[in-house]
Amino acid sequence: MSDLNLQLDLAWRLIVAALLGALIGIERERHEHPAGIRTHMHVSIGSAAFTVLSIYSFGQGSDPGRVVLQPPTRTLSRPVVPKLALPLLSSPLIRRVAWHIRRIGGQLDLRFFLSLAEGILVFVAVAAVLITAFEKPLTIESLFDSFNWGIATVLGQGDAGFVTSPGGRVVGWLLILFGVAMLGMITGALVAMVIDFLLKEGQGLGASGHQDHIVVCGWNSTARDLIDELRGDDYKQKVVVLADVDKNPAGGDVYFVRGEATDAGDLERAGITDASAALVFPADGSDEADMHSILTIMAIKAVAPKVRTVAEVNNPRHEPHFQRADVDELLVTSKVASHLLARSALYPGLSAIVTDIVSGGEGSELYRITLPDEYLGLSIDTVSTRLRSDHKATLLSVNRGGRAFVNPPSDFVLQAGDDAIVVAESLGTLAPLKLRDVHTAAGTLAPAPTG
Repeated sequence: MSDLNLQLDLAWRLIVAALLGALIGIERERHEHPAGIRTHMHVSIGSAAFTVLSIYSFGQGSDPGRVVLQPPTRTLSRPVVPKLALPLLSSPLIRRVAWHIRRIGGQLDLRFFLSLAEGILVFVAVAAVLITAFEKPLTIESLFDSFNWGIATVLGQGDAGFVTSPGGRVVGWLLILFGVAMLGMITGALVAMVIDFLLKEGQGLGASGHQDHIVVCGWNSTARDLIDELRGDDYKQKVVVLADVDKNPAGGDVYFVRGEATDAGDLERAGITDASAALVFPADGSDEADMHSILTIMAIKAVAPKVRTVAEVNNPRHEPHFQRADVDELLVTSKVASHLLARSALYPGLSAIVTDIVSGGEGSELYRITLPDEYLGLSIDTVSTRLRSDHKATLLSVNRGGRAFVNPPSDFVLQAGDDAIVVAESLGTLAPLKLRDVHTAAGTLAPAPTG
C-alpha cells in the first residue's frame, strides 16, 4: 500500500470512528450526562488509532491483536519520565527518527497545506456569516465574534451557549464535525508516519544512526562468523549490516540496512561517514564477487575516505586491483589456508594452535592494545616481561606506523604511538586500540629498528 493510500485509509477509519462516537455523545447529552459529543469523539479517535497501529505496524504474518489485547493502562500505570540530556539527542534512535522526518519532509508539498489552511478559513468564515445571520446583528464586531467562536469550535473549545436558534445549532454541529474530521486527518497522518517508521525499520529501509560502529558490506558465511565473534568480544562494538537481502541475516541485536553496498545513498543510511571501519565480504566465491567488492571499496572511499576498509578476497590475483582501490587491509582466505596447511604438514599441531588463537580458544584471545605510558622507552624484552607479569598477556608483535614488528631484536625500544598485539585470557586493565587510531597510526612511516 502506498503512503497516500495508507493515509487515506487511516483517515477514513478515524473519521468513521469519530462519527460513531458522536452518535454515542448525542445520546449521552440527551440524558444530561457529563461526557458529551466532543469527549466521545476524541475517545473514539484514540481507540481507533490504537487499533490501527496494531493492524499495520507489525507486518504480514503477525497477530493484529497483539496491541489491542494489552490494556493501554498497563503501560500508562508505570510512566517512565526520560531524563533529558544532551547524549539523548545524539542517540541512534533520535538520529533515525530525525532521518525519517527529513525523508518525509522532503516529500511534502507546502502548497497542499496552504490550500488546506485556506479551505478551513473559508469554511469557518461561511459558518460565521450564517451564525451572525441566525443569531446576531449584522455588524463587523458580531462577524468577528462569530468567526472567533467558529475557530474555537473547530479546535474543540467553542462555547455551546453561543448559539440558541435551531439554525445556529446545526451550524455548530457542522463545525464540530468539521473539526473532528480535521483531527482525524491529522491523527491519521501522524499514525501513518509512525507505521511508516516501523515498517521501514523492519524492512531495512531506515538509517542506522550509530557512530564509531563497524559496517559489514555484503553477507556470506565468513560475515556470519564475524558477527558471532564480535558478540563475544570484550570490547563491544556496534555493527551495521548492509546487504541486498530480504530480511536481517544477523539477528535482532545487529542493525540491518537493506541496499546495495556500491550505492552512496545506501552507504549513507548505514552511517559510513561516522563508522570506524568497513568490512567487505564477497557474496560467493566467483571473480564477479571480487569485482563487486572492489566497486564497494571505491564507493566507500568516495563517500568516507578516512574510514578504514578491510576486504575478504577470493582470488589472490585480484590483490593488485584491491590495492589500486586503496583498500587498507586484505584477507585472502585461500592463501591463508594454503600457508597454514603447508606449515602444519611440516610442524604437526600448528594449525590447531593458530586456529585456537584466532578463534579465541580458552585463555587465548587475540587483542590489539594501546600500550601503557609507563612502557615508553623500555626494551622489547622488558615490555614482554611486564605484560606477562602485570596483565598475564603474551606479546606477539609491536606495531609502529602501520608496520608490524614480529620478534624484533632485543634493543628494540618502545616509542610514543606504538601499539601491540597480545594473546591474553581477557583485556583486564589493558585498553583496546580504537579503530580510528589504527587509521591514524597507519598514516605515519615507521623507521626500521636498529640492531
